[in-house]
Amino acid sequence: MDQKLDFLKQLAHGLAVQFGSSCEVVIHDLTKNDLDKSIVYIENGQVSNRRTGDGPSGIVLETLRSDPGKIKDRLAYLTRTDDGRILKSSTLYIRNENGRIAYIFSMNYDITAVLAAENSIQSLIRTEPEENPKTDRSDAPQKITHNVTELLDLLIEQAIAKIGKPVAMMNKDDKVAVVQYLNNAGAFLITKSGDKISSLLGISKFTLYSYMDK
Repeated sequence: MDQKLDFLKQLAHGLAVQFGSSCEVVIHDLTKNDLDKSIVYIENGQVSNRRTGDGPSGIVLETLRSDPGKIKDRLAYLTRTDDGRILKSSTLYIRNENGRIAYIFSMNYDITAVLAAENSIQSLIRTEPEENPKTDRSDAPQKITHNVTELLDLLIEQAIAKIGKPVAMMNKDDKVAVVQYLNNAGAFLITKSGDKISSLLGISKFTLYSYMDK
């Protein structure tokens, strides 16, 4: 019996009850090396429409690709759901006796209604128009994914967006940049991702591997 996991489940239930149905608490198990079913426990899964047995989010791949000694908890950042709701999220890394990450403990609080209320209040109290309204935000919320297929599609979408042109218009350097972005993001930890990415870019698997080494 894993006492650490039992404690995390107890803690997740307590937090979910304390903060109510808008607070989702998720536990990813990294000890089983099963990316397809990394979620072993979830409270208030209706927040992101996930359930026990679903796959990883981007942060799980990021963890597997990173040096455990350099990983630090991420607190109070923004994520978003498929239907556009905004969540205030925190991620805690739970280590085993050897210092490796065994579990990822995440809290996602739906603040969509709070943000809507804040916008209404700001509109009500504003006395003059903003001269320099914010447009694109570098801290845009990261989309929550439900399985490895969605996660790979999201990473590919991000890689292509970073290049700023469709695949049909990419040259060799662009494709190298796409492959390296995906490699750094941990995309190739996903089974058969190489087949999908090489097909998308119109290159061979051999060329794909050579781009990864550049």
